Amino acid sequence: MIASTTLGDRIMQFHQKLSYTGPLPTGIRIMNPFRESKETLPILQQFCDQYYDDNRPRKLLLGINPGRHGGGITGIPFTDTKRLQSELGIHYSGKQSHEPSSEFIYEMINAFGGPAAFYHSVYINSPCPLGFVSQRKDGSEVNYNYYDSAALQEMVKPFMVKSVRKLIALGMQTDIVYCMGTGKNEKALLALNKEYKFFNKLIALEHPRFIMQYKRKFLADYIQKYVDALGA
Repeated sequence: MIASTTLGDRIMQFHQKLSYTGPLPTGIRIMNPFRESKETLPILQQFCDQYYDDNRPRKLLLGINPGRHGGGITGIPFTDTKRLQSELGIHYSGKQSHEPSSEFIYEMINAFGGPAAFYHSVYINSPCPLGFVSQRKDGSEVNYNYYDSAALQEMVKPFMVKSVRKLIALGMQTDIVYCMGTGKNEKALLALNKEYKFFNKLIALEHPRFIMQYKRKFLADYIQKYVDALGA
């Protein structure tokens, strides 16, 4: 780690270099917002300047991989364009997006004490920091998770291992990692961690999408669960 750089500098360098050149199953496309949109890196730069202009180690909260309406547009994990503007105060001039997972994350962040308090303690990313989409016959695309097929998971495993190592090297705590998803994502991360020993302990929390879709009447309870885990 170079002392003259900040965590924000290293986050920017990480995303500027992100590229996946490996194989993909038929009908699956890689989604790299940092190369597909001219707005994404400047947005991420503003975010890093606001919240990561220091060198304090952060707790690492890992999702799955970016979705089309959140990090796939803004470059900031679990941040749709609505929350980008209303919660972070960062201007966006393109097509507006709404993502239920982003809604949960920012309600949780506000319960934590607001974006400054949260991001000064936590860094969100994914074991696979680039997204995937499945291409339908009519030309439309839908989100695709790295674990949605055994073939894709095996193909992207080397990329994920390198990415997690690079994320840790940015300046992340390694005693505990927090995982969004108590099903397939937890299982996959536990297996990776058992093999590569990235972290001492993994704590899994229900995925925001699952909460918003199936457990919304218990929203306050899940928000508190996140706050208690991440604030400990």
